[in-house]
Amino acid sequence: MRIIMGMTWKELLRKRVMILTLLMTIVFLIGFWFVANTIGQSGIPNRTDISSGEHLLANFTNGAFILSLGFFFGAFVIAFLAIFSSFSAIAGEAEQGVMQALLPRPLPRWKWYIGRWLGYVTLGIGYALILFISILWITEIHATVPRDAVVLLKSFLLFSTIVPLLITISMLGSGFFSAVGNGVFMTMLYGAGWLGGMIDKIGGSLRLEPDVLDTLNNLSGMMALLMPVDGLQRKMTAVLFSANEMSGMMGLFGSMNGLLDFNTVPSNMFIIYALGYTLLAFVIGLLRFERKDL
Repeated sequence: MRIIMGMTWKELLRKRVMILTLLMTIVFLIGFWFVANTIGQSGIPNRTDISSGEHLLANFTNGAFILSLGFFFGAFVIAFLAIFSSFSAIAGEAEQGVMQALLPRPLPRWKWYIGRWLGYVTLGIGYALILFISILWITEIHATVPRDAVVLLKSFLLFSTIVPLLITISMLGSGFFSAVGNGVFMTMLYGAGWLGGMIDKIGGSLRLEPDVLDTLNNLSGMMALLMPVDGLQRKMTAVLFSANEMSGMMGLFGSMNGLLDFNTVPSNMFIIYALGYTLLAFVIGLLRFERKDL
């Protein structure tokens, strides 16, 4: 498995998807720097009076919005890497004849599958860590960020959880669909989860009839169950800003375009569901690969 994992790392570092991801990251961080600088300079009443309560409140509010904005778009970059690095893990290599050359050797299929999975996941989580630290660092320069190590660790774990989730589903789909078909399937599935999250965020702010609102809530709930990525991101934001301890300050974030909507934060059971969902998809994908005709 260690050899397969290392081989996966080498292949990913040579692929165009890695180059595109790095280019996207550089462009994103440059744009994020200027956005953070612009927001960080707004709403500060008196920068010379550091002890001012109004100054601290405005600085914290700016930091909360900058971080939420950064992680919102950062999740798209991570999803891009996770999906397009693994969508052809099985189907693509079977079509190119790589499987026929490799698997006849004394290598169990389950070891190949787990080695591939570990390679994709470890590289994705490593990239997520770099992006996570970069967003925090840029925000710290222009505003205020949480400094509690435990909170930051929990937030990163939730932030990086989308990597094994997306890669597991992508490898599962690669056992059933062609490489191109699986890429389309994963993109649409991720888009459906994101759309469900947006419906959940803005649904409460619309003046709709109760029946229509219930229908939208049910629709967004089904989308969240099919693709829990957006729910994990909202949970990460809530943990990062200790939403449970800031219940008296919710009105402060009411005008932030839904980026800090703490009224729709998933429960801890949702995290358990997402982990179980990932585990189930992993087992089904492994069993499918064991029986797949290559």
